[in-house]
Amino acid sequence: MSKQPCHHIKELETLIHPKKYECEECVKHGGTWLHLRTCQTCGGTFCCDSSPSRHMTAHFHATGHPVVISAEPGERWIWCYEDESFADY
Repeated sequence: MSKQPCHHIKELETLIHPKKYECEECVKHGGTWLHLRTCQTCGGTFCCDSSPSRHMTAHFHATGHPVVISAEPGERWIWCYEDESFADY
């Protein structure tokens, strides 16, 4: 994991926050989630890797959208899947 934010994170001008606190895919399929992440490319909110379906990682692999923020209240961090880079905001 990189100790410095990657160029994907540094290039973000504004952050996209979740519209709803729910995983879009889990809602469609009746699944459950533990924590949520919001894609900084398209604004989709999906469940984390600790959740049974790991929809955010699947979203990254399907779309190539690299950067997410935690959608959890009180958490203020950014993660880049492509570069395995982390930053607080």
